[in-house]
Amino acid sequence: MKFSVLAVTAALVSVASASKRGLAYPWFNEGKNIDPGRFTNGGKVTWMYNWETWRPARTPAVNFIGTQALLDSAASPIGQLHNRWRQQGWTDVFSLNEPDLNGISPQRAVDHYLQHINPMTIRKGFPSVTSSTNGGMGLNWLQSFFNICAGRCYHDYINLHWYGSNFGQFQAFIQDANRRWPNEKIVISEFSLVAPASAAQQKSFFDQAIPWLDGRAYVIMYFPFVATSPQLLQQNHGGAVSHVGTGGCLFNNDGTISSVGQSLLR
Repeated sequence: MKFSVLAVTAALVSVASASKRGLAYPWFNEGKNIDPGRFTNGGKVTWMYNWETWRPARTPAVNFIGTQALLDSAASPIGQLHNRWRQQGWTDVFSLNEPDLNGISPQRAVDHYLQHINPMTIRKGFPSVTSSTNGGMGLNWLQSFFNICAGRCYHDYINLHWYGSNFGQFQAFIQDANRRWPNEKIVISEFSLVAPASAAQQKSFFDQAIPWLDGRAYVIMYFPFVATSPQLLQQNHGGAVSHVGTGGCLFNNDGTISSVGQSLLR
């Protein structure tokens, strides 16, 4: 199955006219009272992904990004990657999720990218790296990936994650990436303050970060962590709760938009 010229043109028009704002929408929202349409019906938020290669049942009129987060998995089998991309109408694909944290070497990631991601005829992002400054991680891992690719890895942007204590740290991290690769577009597919940041502190951070990101021409998409409710995050992702708390959730437990979520709609 191939895209028609009309479908490809429509997708490109959609991408070209999109805002930068997106929803990082975890799988455990399925069947719950979390409606992404509360954000996307109005044009402020035009992107959505769920760390998987299956598209959520409640996907509104939005640019959907498939994510091959692992080398292979039962939920996102690598053998189904290309079929799912075509059948579900993705505009973009994100590749490996935090390989620097998950023990995947740059060489293994390049081999995987060349085999599975390179052939895809949609916009492509390099593996998302953490903001760790430990040896061989974060931006240094990404530099090794670039070096091994040696121009062979087709891509449209690099993909970054950031977790830290304040806006100044976040700003410095993104600016460092831009200095290292001034010709690359940047996507930030996860970012948040770490625990014990309160909802008020998270809101203050995002109220600074969002307009700043909107003003950076080299940043083309960004996704606050995370588009779910505190209750669902506590029930399904204890590691995230330990790391960032629940103050950055974009939804309240009743499914309405939280005070932090409102920052995306201003």
